[in-house]
Amino acid sequence: MSIMNRVFWVVLIVAGLIAPHFVYPVFAMKLLCFALFACAFNLLLGYAGLLSFGHAAFFGGAAYITGHAVKVWGLSPLPGILVGTLFAMVLGAIFGSLAIRRQGIYFAMITLALAQIIFFLALKLPFTGGENGLQGVPRGTLLGVVDLSDPIAMYYMVFAIFLIGFLIIYRTVHSPFGQILTAIRENEPRARSLGYDVERFKLIAFTLSAALAGTAGATKALVFQFASLTDVHWQMSGEVVLMTLLGGMGTLFGPVAGAVTIVTLQNELASFGSWVQVAIGSIFVVCVLLFRRGFVGELARRLGAKSA
Repeated sequence: MSIMNRVFWVVLIVAGLIAPHFVYPVFAMKLLCFALFACAFNLLLGYAGLLSFGHAAFFGGAAYITGHAVKVWGLSPLPGILVGTLFAMVLGAIFGSLAIRRQGIYFAMITLALAQIIFFLALKLPFTGGENGLQGVPRGTLLGVVDLSDPIAMYYMVFAIFLIGFLIIYRTVHSPFGQILTAIRENEPRARSLGYDVERFKLIAFTLSAALAGTAGATKALVFQFASLTDVHWQMSGEVVLMTLLGGMGTLFGPVAGAVTIVTLQNELASFGSWVQVAIGSIFVVCVLLFRRGFVGELARRLGAKSA
């Protein structure tokens, strides 16, 4: 592990531990949920080279399933999040098996079309609440002991979930599997010629990315105690692409920086109404022109780090 990576790890953990004492806990939890979502998407785009425009289906779909499982089935928070994650994983396996047969823009359009099906179902199915969303999701208690209605207690559970998800991604990227994904991204014909089952590796990456995106969405449903159509809308898929590119595609910590930047801008510029999208778009254009590898990617290049 490079010195830069160690610095990022220390900053990430220390900032996470002290954040609720300096930042509104619910806002800090929102940052963590979207940071995990962006990291999950980056696993697919940054390391496997697959651009999906349908990741909102896993994020929002898991949010609805977890909300229903906790509210109606009476599950406690952790089993509820697990159910949402498993749903996203299965959905990812189904979507991936259909989408990986195509490449480039065709792959992206298939994922978008499939995600729109999930949006339609979220709009029409009775248990989702339609345009009103699934409201009144209880936070419950952690292991029957810790009352998660306490924002600080809830925050540290969310932070633990984020760290587990991030560690899974870190381990995946630095495993032989991760190296094969990188090889497929860089030169797919050569990877095939070496005997690798490219479609199988792509499908595994897609499924894992979907599962982790579902974990982020399921956790968000408990944090805000509702799931809405916004979570499954195509714009959510666009936002996670923006977060990943802004922070640094193909870097470990870039999506975290990108998610923090975008969510913070949305929060601080909320008073501008619909103009917030114009402001964020303008900032994105400037950043792309000045930092073509993203914040963290450009920093890593200048410092000569192998990975960040």
